[in-house]
Amino acid sequence: MPKFTATHTFDAPIEAVWAMFSDPDSHVEKFTSMGHRDLEVLESSRTDDHLHVVISRVVEVELPGFASKVLQPVNTVVSTDDWYRRDDGTLGGGFKLETKGAPVQIVGTTSCRADGDRSAYEVVLDVSVKVPIIGGKIADWAKGDINKQLEMEFAAGDAWLAGH
Repeated sequence: MPKFTATHTFDAPIEAVWAMFSDPDSHVEKFTSMGHRDLEVLESSRTDDHLHVVISRVVEVELPGFASKVLQPVNTVVSTDDWYRRDDGTLGGGFKLETKGAPVQIVGTTSCRADGDRSAYEVVLDVSVKVPIIGGKIADWAKGDINKQLEMEFAAGDAWLAGH
């Protein structure tokens, strides 16, 4: 499946967005608000200009019939996120989602730049499903589910920023 992009504008200045992205608690709260459960921070390190966080969680999805032959509706997902504050004032990073026991891999990049008193955020994802014949069809379905997940992530970010 080709890469796809999602964008969002946070109604907060870039420094507030950096404070959110660089706080492991914001990631835990985001996943909790999305209905994920059994969250565990496996790794977390932070400097003034970098956050590395690895979080394991249980995620439940509604699978279409054709995908239920090779995927399970309840999975443990381990996400690895790295966020950086760049010298030019922008934020960026990369992430990887590993779905334990499933032939699905999601990798991507993130970027955020100041837009006046707001912040323009972009996520670029690449989804691959290593299943003969129906892998592409599953990846196409996954794109729709990932878009829903991203909308929930954006909403969780908005809520975090409003409350902090």
